Amino acid sequence: MTKQILQPAGWTQPRGYANGVAASGRQVFVAGQIGWNERCEFDSDDFIAQVRQTLLNIRAVLTEAQAQPEHIVRMTWYLVDKREYIARGREVGQAYREVLGRDYGIAMSAVQVAALMEDRAKVEIEVTAVVPAAAP
Repeated sequence: MTKQILQPAGWTQPRGYANGVAASGRQVFVAGQIGWNERCEFDSDDFIAQVRQTLLNIRAVLTEAQAQPEHIVRMTWYLVDKREYIARGREVGQAYREVLGRDYGIAMSAVQVAALMEDRAKVEIEVTAVVPAAAP
C-alpha cells in the first residue's frame, strides 16, 4: 500500500491525526463499532472502557480482512458527550496506542451526536482501511 499524508504547505501540523491521506490498494470498510463485546453485551459503562473495546472490535474486523491498524486511512468518531472525550483525552490516546499503535497518519473526524442506536453506547467509531494489493 502506498499511503501519503496530505499536509498543505504552511498549515500547522495537526496533533493525533492527519488533515488528509491518499492511499492505493484494496479498500476495507469497517461499520460503526461500539463498546460491547463479541456477544453484543456491554461489560462497562465507563467511557474509556468502551473506547478500548470499540478499538478492539475494529481491530478484530480488520483482522478478518487480513488488514492491520497501520492500514487505517480514515476514522470517524461519534460521541454522545464531547466534553468527556476532551476531558479524558489522555486516556483516549493511551487506549488508542495500546490497541492500534502509534500511527496517527489517519484522516479523523469526531462528531457529537444526540444518541447512538444502543442506549448504553457512549462512542461509535467507523474506519476505512487500505490494504496493499496482492502481487500479480
